[in-house]
Amino acid sequence: MLENLKEQAPDKIIELIGLYAADERADKLDLGVGVYKDAAGNTPVMRAVKAAEARLLAEQDSKKYVGLLGDLSYVDAIRDLVLGDAVPAERVCGAQEPGGTGAIRQLFELIRVANAGATVWISDPSWPNHEAILKALGMKIGKYRYFDAATCGVDFVGMKADLEAAQAGDVLLLHGCCHNPTGANITAAEWAEVTELALARGLMPMIDIAYQGFGDGLEADAAGVRLMAAKVPEMLIAASCSKNFGLYRDRVGAALIISKDAAGTALSKANIATLNRLNFSFPPDHGAKVVSIIMNDATLRADWAAELEEMRLNMLDLRQGLAEALRRETNSDRFDFIAEHRGMFSRLGLSPEQVMKLRADHAVYMVGDSRINVAGLPKDGLDKLAKAIASVI
Repeated sequence: MLENLKEQAPDKIIELIGLYAADERADKLDLGVGVYKDAAGNTPVMRAVKAAEARLLAEQDSKKYVGLLGDLSYVDAIRDLVLGDAVPAERVCGAQEPGGTGAIRQLFELIRVANAGATVWISDPSWPNHEAILKALGMKIGKYRYFDAATCGVDFVGMKADLEAAQAGDVLLLHGCCHNPTGANITAAEWAEVTELALARGLMPMIDIAYQGFGDGLEADAAGVRLMAAKVPEMLIAASCSKNFGLYRDRVGAALIISKDAAGTALSKANIATLNRLNFSFPPDHGAKVVSIIMNDATLRADWAAELEEMRLNMLDLRQGLAEALRRETNSDRFDFIAEHRGMFSRLGLSPEQVMKLRADHAVYMVGDSRINVAGLPKDGLDKLAKAIASVI
């Protein structure tokens, strides 16, 4: 039987990890993998996480199963973090999921159960796993223009034009903030316009918010999502704690479902619980409990928010520094957009050949579409990197 399996195309980012590890050059630079790094190149455990884990170790007296929906105090905390008071609590149900990816998968499954014929519209480009999961589930995929390669900004006119083909009952997948892979975000006014478009065309919004706090701040990064949530009758949200709590390996995510009324909330809750049971039964507890402890302790929450702000400002400094270094090296404003983008990633607008030349000649590793992890930039090596980039364009 197993001989009938087909070879699978390797994930480009996972493949890049292997190539980087095999490179023996001492001055190699990893700008591919999406994890936050400090000035020493490490991905630290956040202070509040350490403190919460110590408390959990001292106080937890059982490892029995949590419920199918996971730790509901954690789910409530994520609901409040993402939505604030934009939607009455009785219209929102949620489930703990194994990471943001798990939340996306479960919500796609929920869409398939609710409307198997729905097309899920994703940005072009989008996080590659969006399309990969949809294909694995056999779901219909539509794409809307998003990134303008010439300006390295959002092609909002093209986005609206492409969404004219969306039908009532289709799903519109949006990045809540810090668009991956481009770093280019729609504005507050554009969020309002997209909201009206979704209402007019009868589209169900689905939000992937994996970087809240990495862009313009915790509240600002959720502003567009909240604006939309307050106006639409239904919405799906996949949230992740990998980045803003640094809990990458603990797989901490949440699926939030906004329904029209309390009856819809009860039905959605029953269905997401069933999907959890079918896929993994009970979600892992440790990371979610850590988040719950932090979010329900004023001192820990304040320390977490302060450290997260330090991380955000560090990435903004790196963005500004690289943009300035590239301006000096290229004697142009071609790369000024890097300072305007937000979040962990930006797409530089280099060709695959230029990306390969950077790797071969300068040991600089980035994804083939020229997406870089801004948090991986070396603060004391920006001029050297700018020289390398200028040499291949």
